[in-house]
Amino acid sequence: MPSEAKTFRPFPHDWQSPDYVSGWIDHDVARDPERRPLLRQMLSWAPFPHDTELAVLDVGGGYGVVTEEVLAAFPAARVILQDYSRAMLDQAGRRLAGHAGRVSYVLADLLDPAWPQHVGGPFDLAVSAIVLHNLGNREKIFACYPAIHGLLRPGGYFLNCDRFVDGVDGHLTALRAAGFGRVECTWQDAPRAIVVATRTDS
Repeated sequence: MPSEAKTFRPFPHDWQSPDYVSGWIDHDVARDPERRPLLRQMLSWAPFPHDTELAVLDVGGGYGVVTEEVLAAFPAARVILQDYSRAMLDQAGRRLAGHAGRVSYVLADLLDPAWPQHVGGPFDLAVSAIVLHNLGNREKIFACYPAIHGLLRPGGYFLNCDRFVDGVDGHLTALRAAGFGRVECTWQDAPRAIVVATRTDS
């Protein structure tokens, strides 16, 4: 009889189903050898000392892979992990149990204009990886940029590693329009790219 790993179908997604999410994670961890170095490369653009007590927002943090890397890079950080799937947040809580007291979990939907009110802030650093493209179109993605800008302290950074299926240039323009003073693409292997945006206003 075929194993669950071989019979798992990643589409269509059912992020509210604990069984589906558990199977998806079993499938997803196979990406770690390629993904983890890319996440570390993304985080290397956060110009903070290793021991800084950062306030960090993990946007669409899922089951906690990015938060795990944030805490490895900045072990004194405190992270708010936001996701719209309760099943994902439950999995993240188990994965990150060893960091109790440094991670909080917020259930909020990025398509809800009120989502920033649920996560608190202000933050020194916001991170996201392979998430925002799932919102489906540029307008919905671009709507997140001013929200993230508003959640950052002056001098705060937004690091985003994602699939920019329509090209990265429009996203750089939208980030500048959202108020970010410095915006650059620091790595690209289309459609994937790492984008770094800095809130430079006082």
